[in-house]
Amino acid sequence: MRILILCTGNSCRSQMAAGFLASFDRDIDVHSAGTYPARYVQPKAIEVMKEAGIDISKASPKNVKQYLKQPFDYVITVCDDAKETCPVFSGNVRRRLHMGFYDPSFTTGTDEQILAEFRRVRDQIHKRFEAFYRLELLPDMKGK
Repeated sequence: MRILILCTGNSCRSQMAAGFLASFDRDIDVHSAGTYPARYVQPKAIEVMKEAGIDISKASPKNVKQYLKQPFDYVITVCDDAKETCPVFSGNVRRRLHMGFYDPSFTTGTDEQILAEFRRVRDQIHKRFEAFYRLELLPDMKGK
């Protein structure tokens, strides 16, 4: 099972989603990329994922162009901008899904308020991707 999680900067939401999916099942080949990748993964995303027991500190933003000709079972966009600007994949993509989440890196306020927003989005991503794993991926993987 190969999955690509796509967003704009590949610095936060897609990294968190990839971290969760990889933690659910080591047999899933999970990749994440951005249409306009940032220079680094958001430190607060790394921090809140560490709180959840998942280390994404070694992750780095990647450009979606390196994946365009590769086959995927699922390509999942996690932000509206990536859904709109998602390039045409010339590889074999079995299913495309969109699961939109707010970008917590746009949050302003105190450090604690910003961290709270990163945690809120992390928890939304966890809940949504855990349901996706249980309801779609597991039955799909058992059927193969």
